[in-house]
Amino acid sequence: MKIEVWSDFVCPFCYIGKRRLESALEQFPHQEQVELEYKSFELDPNAQIYSGTSIHEALAKKYGMSVDEAKKANLNVGEQAKTVGLDYNFDNMKPTNTFDAHRLTKYAETVGKGKELTEHILHSYFVEGKLISDHETLVEIATTVGLEKEHALTILKDSEKYANEVRNEEMLAQQYGATGVPYFVINQKYSISGAQPTELFLSALNQVWEEEAPKPKLKNLVEENDTLCTDDGCSIPEK
Repeated sequence: MKIEVWSDFVCPFCYIGKRRLESALEQFPHQEQVELEYKSFELDPNAQIYSGTSIHEALAKKYGMSVDEAKKANLNVGEQAKTVGLDYNFDNMKPTNTFDAHRLTKYAETVGKGKELTEHILHSYFVEGKLISDHETLVEIATTVGLEKEHALTILKDSEKYANEVRNEEMLAQQYGATGVPYFVINQKYSISGAQPTELFLSALNQVWEEEAPKPKLKNLVEENDTLCTDDGCSIPEK
């Protein structure tokens, strides 16, 4: 079973959805046969680099609400995050462009570190309040998962490296009909949108497994089939 997850590093529900899916996988009896891939999705490809605007101010401007209303909305999201063991630090979050972070994760995938880097970038943004568009910060995060510092910095300095990989994944999300994230695709046939409850993820995993897992071939315990009828007729036992 293959699960592809489209998400953005500044999407609070993406981190929550990630934890809920992971919880479902821990309860899934066939978890060892699940391949998990994280795909790139930018909520705002034209987002500017962090300018000092708080996440509360950014949310208020985007949705035409007051800063106090934005703080209450973020507080509610923070409460949901706590239910999956995440302690969001909204006051220190730095809304910014995520394209370079996505490019770096595409490189990390080539050396088997994609999932680890995805987790560390999400944690750095939502919990530690780090600026994940800053190259030095991204390199620092990359080294924590075992990526080579100079190589990571070289990739970040060249805006063309792994750019096509990011764009292609974003185009594929559009083809699937994804209008937001998190967005989950199972076996390229089934989709789940949003940070759904763990129970729903687990139910979906079990359903897909029952529908698509190869059925075991039965061992025939009878050597002779001289008492069997088919569409062509019945066998005539030999005396």
